This record gives sequence, C-alpha cells and structure tokens, in this order.
Amino acid sequence: MVLSDVLTEDNIIIDLKAREKAGILDEMARGVASKVFGLDKGRLLQAVLDREKLGTTGIGHGVAIPHGKIKGLAEIKVFFGRSLSGVDFNSIDGAPVHLFFMIIAPQSAAVTHLKILAGISQMLKNQECRTRLMRAENPSDVFRIIVEADRRNVGA
Repeated sequence: MVLSDVLTEDNIIIDLKAREKAGILDEMARGVASKVFGLDKGRLLQAVLDREKLGTTGIGHGVAIPHGKIKGLAEIKVFFGRSLSGVDFNSIDGAPVHLFFMIIAPQSAAVTHLKILAGISQMLKNQECRTRLMRAENPSDVFRIIVEADRRNVGA
C-alpha cells in the first residue's frame, strides 16, 4: 500500500495555527472530523491523546505521527499538517515539530496501520524530503512531494 492510497490532497493543511501540542492535535482532529463522514472529533481527539500518553509520537527531525484507532471506522485515513513556526511536541530529540502526519485506523487494521507508520517514518528520514515539504507553497505541492517520495521508498 502506498501513502497516496490513504492520503488525498484534500487532507492537507499547510498552515496549522496552534502553538502547542494539545492545540495542534485539536486543530488536526477538527480538520479530520470535517472530512470523514460520521467521525466525532471528540472521539478522535481522545484516541490520539490516549496514544500520546503511551509515549510521544514526535519521532525527531521536526516530525510527529500522531495516530489512533477508531471503532467503526471503515478504512485507514492519513492527514498531513504543517506548522511553519514549529511546536514543542515532546519529541524524542527535543526539537520543535513542523511536519505532522495524523493516521486514523479501524481497530482491525493493525498490520496496515503499522505499514503506513513505517512508510511515513522511512520517507521522512530523508532531509531533502523534509526540506521540500517545508518549502511547498500549496497542498498540491505537498501531495506531489509525498507521492514521489513514497513511490521511491516502495521501489527501494
């Protein structure tokens, strides 16, 4: 499965406004809930916050991958958000986070969920990819960068 199977250009926010972790998660959950029919923002936010209690999803290099499993969700969805100013997200390297991938998955999708997490993590280990995402001017550019990077990783 490639990232473009679960991420669409419509699921990209290139200018997150919140300045702290809780605000970023709330802002992204609000955006996600507005795009997934029948998904309650509060339930999504709680699932993501519950996951954060287990340990930060700030994986370093300015990247976080908050995620949660939602009972009754039909399929995995991925959403991208970017904070130009950066946010303290308790990342493992202590650096501010600028790039966020929020994954929501059905409770039954453990294997696919892990593959998506691994794919995003692998893609964002590349400094050039992270830099291009930070410089992208619109959601179309972000989507194109992600699709290109994901295809390179799948082919590798």
